[in-house]
Amino acid sequence: MNKTKLILAVSSLFLASAFTASAQYQTDTSPRYSSFGPDAGDWELTLSGNGTSNKDFDNSLGGVNLSLGYFLSDNLELSVRQAMSYSNGSGGGAEYDGSTFVALDYHFGVDRLRPFVGINAGGLYGDTTSDTWAAGLEAGLKFYVQPKTFLFALVNYAWTFDDSDGVTDNFDDGAIIWSLGVGYNF
Repeated sequence: MNKTKLILAVSSLFLASAFTASAQYQTDTSPRYSSFGPDAGDWELTLSGNGTSNKDFDNSLGGVNLSLGYFLSDNLELSVRQAMSYSNGSGGGAEYDGSTFVALDYHFGVDRLRPFVGINAGGLYGDTTSDTWAAGLEAGLKFYVQPKTFLFALVNYAWTFDDSDGVTDNFDDGAIIWSLGVGYNF
């Protein structure tokens, strides 16, 4: 099975699981479920660590992410993410890279545990990468430790392109980007 089919199969299974979990959560309307998480019109601020690995997981780097999101509805969030990464350069000096993405995520459930799936697009730039556009599919999980404070994990499969033909042509050459962090709804 090639990588594209594997990614699509895993994404489909994740979506099916998330829809099933969402349906189960929505059948219980007790007050304990309504006190956690955002409401339509809430903002969200996150801070996380990130890592990037090539598709073979043999070349990696790390950095920090900051994001600001806005909930268009109780489940739909539009956000802007800024990442800065550091790596040791081939000449022994520090090299810095950045990315700026806009993402649209759909959150499932109404309890402390909130899976989400989404899409994103943005740009990559810096010392070790060519300035280019990128797009991605993402999935994650938020766990609310307080009514408006959560821990989260986010995994993104992103691929780069220079023009519209590259959006589909470069899908198989993507990278896996992950982050773990903390967030707050206000």
